[in-house]
Amino acid sequence: MLYWSQETRAFIAEVPELPGCIADGETYQEAVQNAEIIMQEWIETAQELRREIPTPRTPSILA
Repeated sequence: MLYWSQETRAFIAEVPELPGCIADGETYQEAVQNAEIIMQEWIETAQELRREIPTPRTPSILA
């Protein structure tokens, strides 16, 4: 999910499948790039802690 936050004056990228996985950026593209980094770090941390990694959901438009 990507949206503009007036409060922080930044684009916010949230990954609902990965609790707490949120990134931001001054541009839409920067927020997406930061989200990709944060997703990888989230997964690596979950693996280190032996936590379950959720299966990605297929968007309903593609299902």
